[in-house]
Amino acid sequence: MTEFAAEARKQTLDKDLEKLVQVEEAASSVARGLVAPGLGLLFLALSGVVAALFVMGEPGAVVVIAAAAIGGYLALNIGANDVANNVGPAVGAKALTMGGALAIAAVFESAGALIAGADVVTTISSGIVNPAAIADKGVFIRLMLAALVSSALWINLATWIGAPVSTTHSVVGGVAGAGIAAAGFAAIDWATMGGIAASWVVSPVLGAIVATLFLAFIKENIIYRDDKIAAARLWVPILIAVMAGAFSAYLATKGLKRVVAVSGFQIAVLGVGSFILVWGLAKIGIEKQAVHLENRNQSLRKLFRLPLIFSAALLSFAHGANDVSNAVGPLAAIVHAASDDPAAAVAIPLWVMVIGAFGISLGLVLFGPKLIRMVGGQITKLNPMRAFCVALSAAVTVILASWFGLPVSSTHIAVGAVFGVGFFREWYTANSPRRRAYLERKGNRARAARAQGTAAAGDGGNGDADSDADDVPVSREEIARRRLVRRAHVMTIATAWVTTVPASAILAAGVFLLLRLLA
Repeated sequence: MTEFAAEARKQTLDKDLEKLVQVEEAASSVARGLVAPGLGLLFLALSGVVAALFVMGEPGAVVVIAAAAIGGYLALNIGANDVANNVGPAVGAKALTMGGALAIAAVFESAGALIAGADVVTTISSGIVNPAAIADKGVFIRLMLAALVSSALWINLATWIGAPVSTTHSVVGGVAGAGIAAAGFAAIDWATMGGIAASWVVSPVLGAIVATLFLAFIKENIIYRDDKIAAARLWVPILIAVMAGAFSAYLATKGLKRVVAVSGFQIAVLGVGSFILVWGLAKIGIEKQAVHLENRNQSLRKLFRLPLIFSAALLSFAHGANDVSNAVGPLAAIVHAASDDPAAAVAIPLWVMVIGAFGISLGLVLFGPKLIRMVGGQITKLNPMRAFCVALSAAVTVILASWFGLPVSSTHIAVGAVFGVGFFREWYTANSPRRRAYLERKGNRARAARAQGTAAAGDGGNGDADSDADDVPVSREEIARRRLVRRAHVMTIATAWVTTVPASAILAAGVFLLLRLLA
């Protein structure tokens, strides 16, 4: 009887311990979900503390401290949403792990922001709203506060629903909406707003076209050639050199101009010089790699992985240089308006830049993986070659748009390029004469090899870069299942793009009216 009671107590204790373990696991799971928001809140508090160290005792210190915390919140959301476009394709193509992508993007985003980031403040503070229409300093400060709050809330919502949006459009929409609420429609520069509206169409279309042209070139001249390695020896160094030249010009246009004066001719010389130098180096490197490569598409992917990693780093640097001002532009305008000399030129204090730079990097690390996965793998399937085309499109399209004076969004370009690559694959798979001829030749070789009792020569079953079984003809239903761009993402993202400016404007107008009531 005693042994039975002891056994019963032991079983009861085991059950109690098992329940305790389950409770601990549940508590741990909940706690992990709270780590990122907790660190985000800590960063907002530190942003306010940093601001207090520099402005305490000065006019409008309380407003500046509050604006610093809100600016930090906006920076977190920019990092969570916008940076995915730079590293998402590399992650989707498995050229980078998620951890590696986060580390590279965080370092280069911060470097770009701190080294070359301080330019769009004049556009944010005076290029959208006519300063003469808002003479009252208090009204202007409330306007910029409303723009900060509205753009941060909108980007946060877009990240939550999984839509990469233009942070520039969000901030501009916020400033415009608050400006209308403060001084009426006449206070807005509608030419600037019209250019932004045009970029809704221009940016993704240009990005898709450029990415499609590069992918078509790679397919026609490398992938569907009988001797892939010989074709790669010829063309891959040139493509890598094009990337280097484009990125050199891109970085000079988006970042270097902020540090030193660079003319258009100097940018062109820099691009051409980078092309020649990198072509020579890439030629040597590809020749060494090609000696040990088999005649298959898996080998081709290896040749594009390293350039793709470099492109992710360079895009992150350029993004940090360009878009950090979206986070700190309104904040800098508030700091300037609250100062003793509001008539002086607008400038960004270093502490403001630090909040923007580290806020974007922290937002990327804490909240960025969701959008990185969506851009890199949930719109369409990417491999290193397709992702390379997306990255190259981002650089080339910005350069082309700058030459022609077209307003473009880097976010729209990158996502448009991903869509372009996906839709082109659909068309090419079903309609390419070269692909059909290639598969027919390969099938004939395989049948001849089987008839002779030998292994089929060729590329080991990798006729296309899509997968290891892409050479096998499949039904249209199977093609749709495996390769089609996810139409749901097209509608979600397009809707978010079109509504970004008006939604931010409406939010900002409401926040401004609320602040005016509370003042």
